[in-house]
Amino acid sequence: MDVTEILLAGLGLFLGGVLKGATGAGAPMIGVPVLAMLFNVPTAVALFAIPNLLTNVTQGWQFRAHLGRMGLATSFALWGALGALVGSVLLAVAPATLLMAGVGAVVLSYIVFRLMRPDWQLGPNAESRLTAPAGLIGGVLQGASGMSGPVSITYLNALRLERPRFMATISIFFCTMALMQIPALALLGILTPKLALWGILAVGPLLLGMPVGNWLASQISKAMFDKLILVLLTVIAAKLLFDGLTA
Repeated sequence: MDVTEILLAGLGLFLGGVLKGATGAGAPMIGVPVLAMLFNVPTAVALFAIPNLLTNVTQGWQFRAHLGRMGLATSFALWGALGALVGSVLLAVAPATLLMAGVGAVVLSYIVFRLMRPDWQLGPNAESRLTAPAGLIGGVLQGASGMSGPVSITYLNALRLERPRFMATISIFFCTMALMQIPALALLGILTPKLALWGILAVGPLLLGMPVGNWLASQISKAMFDKLILVLLTVIAAKLLFDGLTA
């Protein structure tokens, strides 16, 4: 990596930290696409795996008292871990151009859903029926693209969990997936010792961005912050789709 790539990667990680600090989740939704534009999807996913684990261990510990019933968190996390294993294998075998276009499509689908159904809410019996498929699909997305947010965050938001319980549940989900994903990526030859070292260093920009996100969330409305993030994600997703489809 040259100096320009390092600076741009740091900026992407910092912006991901800003988003996580403001909302409690979603750092890969910015960080992974930026890294994928600079390098490729497997490198981006491998680079983000270790920071994703470490930041969510911290967040999960902070909100551990708010888990409530463990059934949702446990089931969601275990199905997510299984999906992450499947997704990691897909990451190793799928063509690079398909992965890049796929990441762009995932981000755009998330944006379209957010715009069309901002207040979507699941019924009272949805948790028992949908936790397993939502966790599995989110895990596959995490393993193959580094981003489960379009499914995992949307699903938990639709359950209308209180913010502290949401933070605790999503942290356990991300941590469990990462504990499956990291050794799988290493065994598949995607997460090399060099990338693991870069991943540890990448925790720095994320942690620097999180307090900024907390501050921004207190200065502007949530609606305005969401719009700014969606604009940024649209630009990134369009670039990834263009690169993937024209390569």
